[in-house]
Amino acid sequence: MSKQFDVIVIGGGPGGYIAAIRAAQLGFNVACIDEWKNAKGGPALGGTCTNVGCIPSKALLQSSEHFDHAGHGFADHGINVSGLSLDIGKMLARKDQVVKQNNDGITYLFKKNKISSFHGRGSFVKAAEGGYEIKVAGAAEETIVGKHIIVATGSNARALPGAAFDEENILSNDGALRMGAVPKKLALIGSGVIGLEMGSVWRRLGSEVTVLEALPTFLGAVDEQIAKEAKKAFDKQGLKIELGVKVGEIKSGKKGVSIAWTNAKGEAQTLDVDKLIVSIGRVPNTIGLNPEAVGLALDERGAINVDGDCKTNLPNVWAIGDVVRGPMLAHKAEEEGVAVAERIAGQHGHVNFNTVPWVIYTHPEIAWVGQTEQQLKAEGRAYKAGTFPFLANGRARALGDTTGMVKFLADATTDEILGVHMVGPQVSELISEAVVAMEFKASAEDIARICHAHPSLSEATKEAALAVDKRTLNF
Repeated sequence: MSKQFDVIVIGGGPGGYIAAIRAAQLGFNVACIDEWKNAKGGPALGGTCTNVGCIPSKALLQSSEHFDHAGHGFADHGINVSGLSLDIGKMLARKDQVVKQNNDGITYLFKKNKISSFHGRGSFVKAAEGGYEIKVAGAAEETIVGKHIIVATGSNARALPGAAFDEENILSNDGALRMGAVPKKLALIGSGVIGLEMGSVWRRLGSEVTVLEALPTFLGAVDEQIAKEAKKAFDKQGLKIELGVKVGEIKSGKKGVSIAWTNAKGEAQTLDVDKLIVSIGRVPNTIGLNPEAVGLALDERGAINVDGDCKTNLPNVWAIGDVVRGPMLAHKAEEEGVAVAERIAGQHGHVNFNTVPWVIYTHPEIAWVGQTEQQLKAEGRAYKAGTFPFLANGRARALGDTTGMVKFLADATTDEILGVHMVGPQVSELISEAVVAMEFKASAEDIARICHAHPSLSEATKEAALAVDKRTLNF
């Protein structure tokens, strides 16, 4: 007889493993199925985020930033470095160790919360007495039954037509994180989060990087003023970004990759590089899920159809994270995972999409929450804006990192904060204050009246809030 569970989670990424933990905390008998493998073929919980996404990319970003500072920034502090060299093998090994620590941490949490872990690919078999029958296709195939099913199968990198990933010359985020040598010339197609972060890593380590972006504007989802400030910084660093391009034929061979493309003026160009990273977005992953076996409905993008509560068209089947609508962000998946577990328990789980923060971990970092100025203009909403540059912030000067600004957007009548946008040092940490403020419907005046530690980067947040009322104190 198949093992019976109250909740089966298919996928052990940020959404899946968090959903499993919260469901276990609520007293359910929980199983989680995940197929990621480590170098030895064993389980590697954490999904794309932990294995080939958020975690390893941040490890390499940190390592490459140290290398860049040692080569270019330390001298300003009176620290002279001679004989600087790069051990790419050791850098990648450190990255792999960081990944393993996260994998092991999730395994520990599963044991702590008494979650049954199954290593393999989970797929629907049929509706059964007591819920749904799920097959685990792994080293030892077996079938389990769950009353509630949470699908958290994530997403896959979108390939460019005619340029399939070989992870040798044409790379997805996976291959981009494990290049064993620094390419002399590197191209990226797509200037989104992954493209900019990977481009930053390899530029710092010595690559000549060209980014080809089809859209005519840079970071169109970001507040325009912030995006312009970021691009100015990237241009200064030597990250070559071409906008409004059309990519033609891509040829891959022993000597590298040749890319035919047309620039914004319509002029034909050819770019020959050692490696090409394609980062043109991600697609929902339902490969092998066998949704047709139970009649699980997908939309035209291949994502699982869900309502506002992450319910699918089937009773007691839920879906969360990248495989459903909404932003493909690990923390969004986590919040949905918690909310679904609580809904199963009869509670009122809640996710506010208006206060989901976004971060790009380049240098300078870019972070935002809420609406952009162009969105407010498009909907005709009256607003006030306030900005404050890190150039006028004492802590930023001490760090030697004064690029960027903090920007507040508030309702013209009520002063409610509608959006906060940042580009500059450590803004991935600063954005949380804005998220909390917006969750509590705070006004810009509320932030302006709160005492912030001196000297700290967070003072730029306070000053930008003061700027909404045109009364900054330090600029």
